[in-house]
Amino acid sequence: MCGIVGSINFKLDRHVLKKAMLHRGPDEQCGYVHGHVDLFHFRLSILDIVSGKQPMHLDDRFTIIFNGEIYNHLDLRVKYQLNCTTNSDTETLLRLYEKEGMNFLDDVDGMFAFALYDKTKNKIFLVRDRAGKKPIYLYNDGQKIVWASELNGLKSILPLAINDYYFCQYLRLGSFYRNQTPYKNVRDVLSGTYVEIDTVSMAVKETRWWKIEDFYVRNSNDDFETAKGKVDHFLQTAVKRRIESSDLEVGSFLSGGIDSGLVTAIAANFNRTLKTFTVSFSDEYDEAPLAKMVAEKYHTDHHEIKITFDNLQDDLEKIILNYGEPFADSSAVPSYYVSEAAKKYLTVVLNGDGADELFGGYRRYVPFSKFNFFQVPGAFRKIFKGVSTLMPASHNRKSNYNYFYRLFELASKSGVHTYLSATADIFEGFENKLIFDASVMKPFEDDFQHIVDLNISGLKKIMALDFDVFLFSDLLVKMDIATMAHSLEGRSPFLAKELLEYAPGLNDAYKINGIQTKYILRKLAEKYLPEKLINQPKRGFEIPLKKWVEDDIKAIVYDYINSPNSYWPNFIDKSFIQDLMNKKIATSDEKRAKMLWAIFTLEVWYKANYTIN
Repeated sequence: MCGIVGSINFKLDRHVLKKAMLHRGPDEQCGYVHGHVDLFHFRLSILDIVSGKQPMHLDDRFTIIFNGEIYNHLDLRVKYQLNCTTNSDTETLLRLYEKEGMNFLDDVDGMFAFALYDKTKNKIFLVRDRAGKKPIYLYNDGQKIVWASELNGLKSILPLAINDYYFCQYLRLGSFYRNQTPYKNVRDVLSGTYVEIDTVSMAVKETRWWKIEDFYVRNSNDDFETAKGKVDHFLQTAVKRRIESSDLEVGSFLSGGIDSGLVTAIAANFNRTLKTFTVSFSDEYDEAPLAKMVAEKYHTDHHEIKITFDNLQDDLEKIILNYGEPFADSSAVPSYYVSEAAKKYLTVVLNGDGADELFGGYRRYVPFSKFNFFQVPGAFRKIFKGVSTLMPASHNRKSNYNYFYRLFELASKSGVHTYLSATADIFEGFENKLIFDASVMKPFEDDFQHIVDLNISGLKKIMALDFDVFLFSDLLVKMDIATMAHSLEGRSPFLAKELLEYAPGLNDAYKINGIQTKYILRKLAEKYLPEKLINQPKRGFEIPLKKWVEDDIKAIVYDYINSPNSYWPNFIDKSFIQDLMNKKIATSDEKRAKMLWAIFTLEVWYKANYTIN
């Protein structure tokens, strides 16, 4: 994992870039200039440390800067009969392009974002992996084109201006949707996409080479035991590749859940001295005892990272500003701390990212497995709306009451409101308090409607949406920034090519069985994990947000929101937020905290970048 920066018709300031992005590649920083094309690479040396230097060239025809790992690159060398001189997966990419053009992408298993310069065609290709695990942000003002692995990298060398058009969308989702950013002329290159740039004419063409929806419309006919066997085989292959594709030691994040438990169990079979890391909280979310059971079963070199938020007030602004944009997922905080702690022991770590979105791990998937909430008849919606209006707000999100309260709310919604109510649920129900042009939601609404119109089940629809929206725009961004802030590489076996293309087509009942989530993984876990762990509910990095907002960091949050030059009143009714802070709005404590947190992170970003002290 590394960092890449490149430009056409713009001279990169290497000194400034090093200050902004050195954490992505502290081992080596090298550049290459060819005419009006400028490329720069930050290297975190993991594979072929001696011969993997970048930018890498193939004769005087092709040059590449690459962020990521190609886990099956040695297999691809055999398949395509490539004649390579190094053990680097970067060279494999160059040789594949030489032989196949961009057609080789379908065969690649990996996480990657690379810029490949074809001097014979005067073309640059910016390419992202299937899930979008590795980022590329692209600036294009018609005169110059610049790209980088982080928004902070772009902003360090370009005077980026705010594009305030999409901020209400951010307030609805908690992150910027898909390719949108808070800056003018800047977009996020989409997952499963490559952008082709003509270095002479500056023409830009975008090609979507992979889409999750293509695999949701393919129904697998495998019976349950066959499917379980295939998932086991694919996961074993994915873990093995992600361990072997490293010249450095590979460890594993280990929570009390089955996703990381399965990854760890399989990894321990390939690495008898596997280091494992568990986050230990001093409150009700502590999963350390469950994780310890797995560590003891597989005799791993286990490290329990005790996370306290004693330094939260000092670290909070730094953590938020790492993202280069407003980012409202509060679990970014513990993600930052656990990455910081793990880096003290190693540089490469496995995780369970993607399992929930592929195999049905969220509790919200249960009702969608029984009923297509995207197509509730209008008359029924009115009934559900009437019932939900009469129900008192729930203040305990883990309670059964809260589950049914959310369920009635969900059934009363229509269109994109249904999805946002089931997922982000920040300003849902209070959309009329936001100040925005209705057209801002159109890109999301169009993509939403495209998925909803597919001839697939309601469960498959929400899972496909989650993969493209929630996983891409939130979870993978969070983990990329949190790990790379500490020069740590996170690898995700569940996002392997084979699982990405097999899991979507599985029978819904293999994912949600009755009210049990992730059914096929739970049954597979019987082979690997202690019985007590298998049926535990999903928790993840849950943090006491309402306690933070109402107590621990209340002064900081309120100071930002109440500051005289606040930015948020451009997008939200001021009296509503004042009433919200004074607890005069009828909503749950958790939702109140989420709204205030979203505004707070917006203000931290804005004041650090666009106000004069």
